[in-house]
Amino acid sequence: MAIAVVLMGVAGCGKTSLGRCLSARLGWPFFDGDDYHPDENIAKMAQGIPLNDSDRFVWLSCLHDLIENSLQAGESMLLACSALKMEYRDQLLEGNPGTIFVYLKGDYELIFQRLQERKSHYMKAEMLQSQFAALEEPEDAIVISIDQDLVAIVDEIEGELAP
Repeated sequence: MAIAVVLMGVAGCGKTSLGRCLSARLGWPFFDGDDYHPDENIAKMAQGIPLNDSDRFVWLSCLHDLIENSLQAGESMLLACSALKMEYRDQLLEGNPGTIFVYLKGDYELIFQRLQERKSHYMKAEMLQSQFAALEEPEDAIVISIDQDLVAIVDEIEGELAP
């Protein structure tokens, strides 16, 4: 049975890096949700302006369809998407059984440091506070602490996904 694994959490928690590593290990395609933002959203974030719910709606609709298409084709997949609020996760889940959220949890200081070290990404470290303010921690997700090395996190996620 195909599954869609959504790697979720605030900017800088490691969604893209983990998605790429998991993709290589599991042989599943990886989709970075950032690649599906409309130009208007990217411009807004690049100016340090947090997105609002209406900014995210079209983006989340596109990601929902990406999940739906993969599941209907019987193909497992990985998706990096912040999915900060329950309503965003509900939008992704609607009609998509077999979708699993993996919450990459870390503290503000660690993630802020990571964002400061990132080069050429439109999401600036100064916007992290708005991400934590919007975050509604999921109650129905696999929770993974990001204060360990990449391989350990990938091992933990793979172990949680094993039947």
